Amino acid sequence: MVLSGKLVKQVAIRLDGDLFYEIYKYKQHRISEMSPGSIKRVDLHDGEWGVVGSVIVWNFIHDGKEKVVKEVIQAIDDGRRSLCFKVIGGDLMQDYKTFLVTIHVDTMGEGNLVTWTFDYEKLKENVEDPHTLMDLCLSVTKDIENSNIVNSN
Repeated sequence: MVLSGKLVKQVAIRLDGDLFYEIYKYKQHRISEMSPGSIKRVDLHDGEWGVVGSVIVWNFIHDGKEKVVKEVIQAIDDGRRSLCFKVIGGDLMQDYKTFLVTIHVDTMGEGNLVTWTFDYEKLKENVEDPHTLMDLCLSVTKDIENSNIVNSN
């Protein structure tokens, strides 16, 4: 009975990697404008944008349903362009005992790579791995890329 899991996916983006990292660090509240079909609202619940310990609440559409997730910024590594968020409330906590989301951006000149990592522990054996949630994150990544490329032209 394996309840712990790890899911890792990468997506290449044409958008400047530093800009993508800055959006996720300081401007998450703007992501609903860049991906309105998926992200309805992102609010700072406690603390400051881009500061460890700050709490952020996401309202989004997943598998056709409106959902809410509350997360705390657990770690920031500007040198590696990496952010780690720990889910502390909301709909994911109905299926998972723990859920960590790490976003890492590799900048490689004209091409950049965004790596999403989910580390999680399910509450029950019959809970599915979060593949559709990962698909949502990859889709939002592309929406951010497309929005910022269009706006920069």
